[in-house]
Amino acid sequence: MTAPVLTTARYELWRPQVEDLADLFELTHDAETRRFLGNFVPTEADSFARLARNAGSWALWGYGTFMVRKKGEGQIVANCGVFRSHRGFGAEQGLDNVPEAGWIVHRDAWGQGLASEVMTAALAWFDQKHGRQRVACMIEEGHEASEAIAAKLGFVRYGQHQPDEGAALGLWERT
Repeated sequence: MTAPVLTTARYELWRPQVEDLADLFELTHDAETRRFLGNFVPTEADSFARLARNAGSWALWGYGTFMVRKKGEGQIVANCGVFRSHRGFGAEQGLDNVPEAGWIVHRDAWGQGLASEVMTAALAWFDQKHGRQRVACMIEEGHEASEAIAAKLGFVRYGQHQPDEGAALGLWERT
């Protein structure tokens, strides 16, 4: 395993690696963890696709989400960072082909400040490496914890997207 890209007071942030597939599946398979990630139960193939998208963002744009572990431990506790996305919502929604922030934190680590700590480091790294620029994110309506984190990180709500199926999404940006 290579060295972490970033460290915070409590966490190590790694670029995605092939060995992360099982942990990533476990992270997103927990029903409570994925409550605000859409109404689907991911398969191992979905986790493989997520891992490949994350690695592809790194390969094509030089940034992506990090696999997050507690210092000195091996288990992934979160997947957080800034990645390149194309949601297909339409240009007016501001989420196609732009840097997008996102955080998935295992429920066992909720309420401990992990997302704020890790995303503060990830955004600072992104700004240093790629220059301060607009970063968007989407948060399922009703996910008050993520809305509070976004606001703490400097994101402001600018719109809403209603998919054909599922809950409405609040659209946020940091400019």
